[in-house]
Amino acid sequence: MSGRGKKAVPKAKPQITRSTRAGITFPVGRIHRLLRKGHYAKRIGSGAAVYFGAVLEYLCAEILELAGNACRDNKKHRISPRHILLAVKNDEELNKLLAGVTISEGGVIPNIHASLVPKKTKVPKDILPISAEDFQSQEF
Repeated sequence: MSGRGKKAVPKAKPQITRSTRAGITFPVGRIHRLLRKGHYAKRIGSGAAVYFGAVLEYLCAEILELAGNACRDNKKHRISPRHILLAVKNDEELNKLLAGVTISEGGVIPNIHASLVPKKTKVPKDILPISAEDFQSQEF
């Protein structure tokens, strides 16, 4: 056995996460683990976590973009639950998706029913202000 020496240790490849392979930010490994531990199905494919992570990332980006716009409209620099609620309720598709969801500290959408608004009454001509013909011209 003499003369053999130690065998060369192969260099370890840099670890590439499934999130970077998929090109998304959300953690694919964690989502896959939670899908398995949640007992949603007997078997969970490896592509399911990638797809689900991409969908979650898209929804978060969409909501945050709209909430940021609502925040800018209110001249604020920080997104609050109120801005998220305004973003979700003013978007038709997100409102349909999150129809039964209550956002804590979000408040309500400002709305006054048409029947509660006071009706405009016509003013009699006797009370109308004096017309321009009754005034003298200021030209000299």
